[in-house]
Amino acid sequence: MEHQECNLNIRYDLSREIWDKVPLVYERMNGWIGFGKEGKGENGIPYWFSYNEEDKSISASIEPNGLQFFANMELNEWTQWKNEFKKTATEILGFKVGEIEEGEVGHEIEWIKK
Repeated sequence: MEHQECNLNIRYDLSREIWDKVPLVYERMNGWIGFGKEGKGENGIPYWFSYNEEDKSISASIEPNGLQFFANMELNEWTQWKNEFKKTATEILGFKVGEIEEGEVGHEIEWIKK
């Protein structure tokens, strides 16, 4: 397994209406185990597959430039999971979700901010 990461254009300053839908995206994804609590993972952080980052796992955190994912898994499985997340998020959130660094989306998301 290898360390993987990506940053999606789901920014911290999006409207409450958008952020209220994000857990729906999390729950639809393969491997969803919930938010960290009671000694399992970091409180409030979403996790997939395992709370232990040494095992096959994915976690996410909200950063100023977007929703940051950290994973420990094989590249091909990670790529498939990440693409499914972007597709599901686009459908549920109502705007194109992607990686700015990869040129998938631009910075033109002003209309969905608070």
